[in-house]
Amino acid sequence: MFDKLAKTIFALCAVFAFSLDAVHASDSFIETSSCDRWEATNYKRASKPDRLKLGLALGGGGARGAAEVGVLKVLDEAGIKFDYICGTSIGAVVGGFYALGASPLVMQKEFENGNVMEHFMTVPLWFRVAISPVIKLVNVFKEKDYDGLYAGNRFRTYLMGKLTTEEQMIEHLPIPFAAVALNVMDGKPYMIRKGNMGWAMQASCAVPTLRKPVELGDSLFCDGGLICNLPVKQCREMGADVVIAVNIDEPFIPLKKGQLTGFGSMAKRMIAWDLHDLDGPQAKYADITIHPDTTGISLISTKRKDAKRGVKAGEEAARVALPDILKLLQECNIPVSPKRK
Repeated sequence: MFDKLAKTIFALCAVFAFSLDAVHASDSFIETSSCDRWEATNYKRASKPDRLKLGLALGGGGARGAAEVGVLKVLDEAGIKFDYICGTSIGAVVGGFYALGASPLVMQKEFENGNVMEHFMTVPLWFRVAISPVIKLVNVFKEKDYDGLYAGNRFRTYLMGKLTTEEQMIEHLPIPFAAVALNVMDGKPYMIRKGNMGWAMQASCAVPTLRKPVELGDSLFCDGGLICNLPVKQCREMGADVVIAVNIDEPFIPLKKGQLTGFGSMAKRMIAWDLHDLDGPQAKYADITIHPDTTGISLISTKRKDAKRGVKAGEEAARVALPDILKLLQECNIPVSPKRK
């Protein structure tokens, strides 16, 4: 009797261990790299006898993600269907739910009523910074936690909502999807291709200092925007032959002397330059890049008027780009099915 019981327990442990290995399997996290200017300049689309695969690359940008929803509204109405979707940071959130089958109209409502950013920033940043010394004092006797003002767990819970366990798994999404995040343990970017979508989104959005990094298996992930903010190369690595990218960076335009005198203006300018420099090659690597005008929309804005302005900017930019997109898809033998109004 005890021998049978021991065998049963051993078998159950083996199954449990196998399930853990499956969750943390190496193919869940696929190493990637940023796109350099040589790659972008010398890329040539391969010719294929069959239909080419279409990919969507959605960049990071916090509250500016509302512009990506505006773009998707226009592309969705035009009947453009994607074979692959890859997103970084807020692009992973928008892209993940689009891959799940969420309507752009539903996502628009969530941005415009403030739900997305209010759950991303559960309390005002100034308040979190002010009480951080008190939190550290209270937690002095607790187990040490990773650095970051926000954990991000409430944001993940909000995103997952009422989804079933199966719906939450990336490998079960109707459209193949990847969230890009940086593994701070080895300093390399990865595409998260399997596992819980909520954790993948939280990891891809974990802005250093603002949010705590996310531990997945033996890896510790933070925001992928640090190295692959506009994941065009990653979308191609998934299998896309043709890539439409959405860049939601603020346009980097020349300034006049005297415009950088306000407190923090230099830091803001350098962040804008860094994103401009980082995303330039990736944008060039895309077949078409849609770049909505997100001027003046802060990365961490919780203002509903900014969300509405972002959606409108996305719609406008997508409509301008739509004739070129439809022409490209026709040349590549990629069908579209416009929705009836």
